[in-house]
Amino acid sequence: MTENPAAIDDPAALLRKRIDTLRPHTARIWNYWLGGGDYYEVDRVAGDRIRELHPAIDEYARADRLFLGRAVRHLAAEAGVRQFLDIGTGLPTAENTHEVAQRHAPDARVVYVDNDPLVMAHARALLTSTPPGRTDHLDEDLRNVDAVLERASATLDFTRPVALLLLGVVMFVPEDEEAYGAVGRLMDALPAGSHLVLSHTITSPGTPDVDAAVRFWNAHGVPELTQRTPEAVSRFFDGLDVLEPGVVSCSRWRPEPTDGEEPREVAMHGGVGRKR
Repeated sequence: MTENPAAIDDPAALLRKRIDTLRPHTARIWNYWLGGGDYYEVDRVAGDRIRELHPAIDEYARADRLFLGRAVRHLAAEAGVRQFLDIGTGLPTAENTHEVAQRHAPDARVVYVDNDPLVMAHARALLTSTPPGRTDHLDEDLRNVDAVLERASATLDFTRPVALLLLGVVMFVPEDEEAYGAVGRLMDALPAGSHLVLSHTITSPGTPDVDAAVRFWNAHGVPELTQRTPEAVSRFFDGLDVLEPGVVSCSRWRPEPTDGEEPREVAMHGGVGRKR
């Protein structure tokens, strides 16, 4: 059958052609765990198997998402940040970065970056701003630092503070030198007053179910996941002023007031650091 010539220059069609429905993908499984509907059967099956191996995995997804909301709210409402570069966006769900930021600062600008074609297809349709704010969406990889910065500069002013958001994405860069290098180069390009918001899975000694879940994922899903120690995650914030309470379980980073019970720890650590 002859391919439709008009589809060749159609960005949405090109994105759809890149979607792999035969192997589970992290963004779609994350969406499944969060209660979304943007996944395929292969993702549901893998997500259920990981949940069997490690029943607490749903808590990771929820804790990471709530951490994102609290961090963005602090930056927009209290720190005066008006620009956000969200790399590794994931599939749209409730309380997306621009929604939280623009609720407190209507003029906030947000650039979403992801290299998953399904994420990009949904982002362009759903992650839309209202004046006076602005959103943009880049089909790029975290490791292509120069390209990310060049393309994001069409929306963001890199002479003014920017919040760099790396939620659950650096863990898919296996080589330490490349992972720390990419984060360092991104922060080097941002001016004083900018912030880094980062979360990452951690190694959990004595929890073989976590190790089993990671092994299953790396054998069946894409991209592969790399766990790092809490100390290694904290290293991403070297040279920054880390906000209280530090780099901790995402569930325990400035949690909402409760009845006095401390939130349960999850093996996903996160923090917020400010560039001097």
